[in-house]
Amino acid sequence: MPFAGLPATLAWLGDDDGVLRLLDQTRLPLETVYCDCATVEDVWEAIRTLRVRGAPAIGVAAAYGLCLGLRPHRTAPPDVFHARLVEVGRYLCECRPTAVNLAWAVRRATEAARAAGPDPPAAWRALLETAHALARADAAACHRIGLHGAALVPEGGGVLTHCNAGALATVAWGTALAPLYVAHAAGRRFRVYADETRPLLQGARLTAYELHAAGLDVTVLCDGAAAGLLRRGAVQLVLVGADRIAANGDTANKVGTYSVALAARAHGVPLYVAAPTSTFDLSLPDGHDIPIEERPDDEIRRGLGREVVPPGVPCWNPAFDVTPADLITGLITERGIIRPVTADTVRAGVTET
Repeated sequence: MPFAGLPATLAWLGDDDGVLRLLDQTRLPLETVYCDCATVEDVWEAIRTLRVRGAPAIGVAAAYGLCLGLRPHRTAPPDVFHARLVEVGRYLCECRPTAVNLAWAVRRATEAARAAGPDPPAAWRALLETAHALARADAAACHRIGLHGAALVPEGGGVLTHCNAGALATVAWGTALAPLYVAHAAGRRFRVYADETRPLLQGARLTAYELHAAGLDVTVLCDGAAAGLLRRGAVQLVLVGADRIAANGDTANKVGTYSVALAARAHGVPLYVAAPTSTFDLSLPDGHDIPIEERPDDEIRRGLGREVVPPGVPCWNPAFDVTPADLITGLITERGIIRPVTADTVRAGVTET
């Protein structure tokens, strides 16, 4: 971790009969509460209700969820075990459709179980070992994202971010916040502006919480104030995360990112997206086919703890929007920075050689 004192996002406690412990992010910043998941249903509920959130974190959580869902079937006949493997994987993937890391992690774990052979105990052990490996790999990838992106952080300048793409959204370090942590550790000083990120306030509740805990200079602003801040010249860099990146670089991220990207382009401020290569979906040529999760009306209607929308008035609550590649200066991955952002550079930057 880049600093001590921030609670771990997730951890597997115990061995074969362990549980997945999650930091309940719906209770932050005022309460530090953990929930222990002993079943796949527990994990599904935690992902769906945003107790754990952030594309990399929910991917790792889903891999552990697969372990929990198959654990009762370790002594079942091979055909029963492997049929259940497909069922549980599908169940988890339906939980939140936009973040591709979830399906990617489930697929990786499923492939490992099948490669271990038909024997259910061996296949289940492969599931758990793969989940552990994915957790380690996520932390390492995020640190490398930080190393690659740190040079972009302006000395004495301002950085704007939207939603939470920090340590709380990953196993460690974060994606969009990782370059800030690395730059800060190297002695660079700058100010971070965190959009509050309506309707669930991940920027105000989570980004400000972890940046402040790490000793960084952070200021929270209303989402609607971001364009004015950019116009004032207070921001020299916009850094955001991603939940899915299409083959041409179109990027789905928390709703409101597209607005920030338009404002950044209007005022000549570079916008970089930080994400591990597991967030790229090369099966989609562009962002038009990225599924956009729509969440309950009540997140808007009762967003401030009481009714704020007149009864009978409907709400539209997409969790994400898509920022076109031509508004993105570069994509920071664990392998380096992809720029300019085109279908050719994306494929070259994320495809194994």
